[in-house]
Amino acid sequence: MRTVVVTGGSRGIGFAVCEALTHKDFRVVAVNRNPAAPVPPGVEVVAGDLSSRRTVAALVTALSAACPEIDVLVHNAGIWPTRLRHNEDGIEESFAVNHLAPFQLNLALESRLRRVVQVSAGLYVKGRVDLATTPWGKDFHRIRTYCDTKRANLVLMPLFARRWEDAGVTIDAVHPGVIRTGLGDSDGVLAALWRVMKRLMPPPATGAKPVVRLVSDAGTGRYFNINREEPLRVEPDQAVWDQARELTGAG
Repeated sequence: MRTVVVTGGSRGIGFAVCEALTHKDFRVVAVNRNPAAPVPPGVEVVAGDLSSRRTVAALVTALSAACPEIDVLVHNAGIWPTRLRHNEDGIEESFAVNHLAPFQLNLALESRLRRVVQVSAGLYVKGRVDLATTPWGKDFHRIRTYCDTKRANLVLMPLFARRWEDAGVTIDAVHPGVIRTGLGDSDGVLAALWRVMKRLMPPPATGAKPVVRLVSDAGTGRYFNINREEPLRVEPDQAVWDQARELTGAG
């Protein structure tokens, strides 16, 4: 039985992905910050915190013990920051969770991996990555920072595809659509309006479908807008890779 690891499997799209995969021939392992959070029946849980270099390293140890091989690693966990927060390393929180954590996990687990699916966002096209400011939140913005972290993540995907080509490990990314989840929820009048608008959005199960499709798909270095493959509108950036390696100590 193939093993699929899904980060952020206790709610939203991650929960729906886990639930859908239990109906297929997979062992499903959810990485949840809170190990007591509910998951679909049949899903195993590995406790893991993606917020810092130290906690991701601890997760690598836990996953290595639980999963000798990982047929598919789904990077689903992510945050949309509503205010500036720093992790224990002094890194802006969403940059750490959305960008550095997947990078660190990919390198630390690459000998066990067969496939990686990165849950991304179409808003990456609005992002930019300033290596001198973005990692520390010096250019923090409630909307743009989310776009920046998703862009940073995607400029590394072609580099991973090239790195893993001879090993037969594949990686693809997908924007699952604008889905009704708790991403970016906050307080205030505008937040209340946003929650009302979310009622018109598709449920997490809809967003899970293109992710689940890619779990069993063949290909590498591709970007999908839901189910439609599109050219990736970024160039590979070795400088972003080098900085991520320095900040995480990976590899």
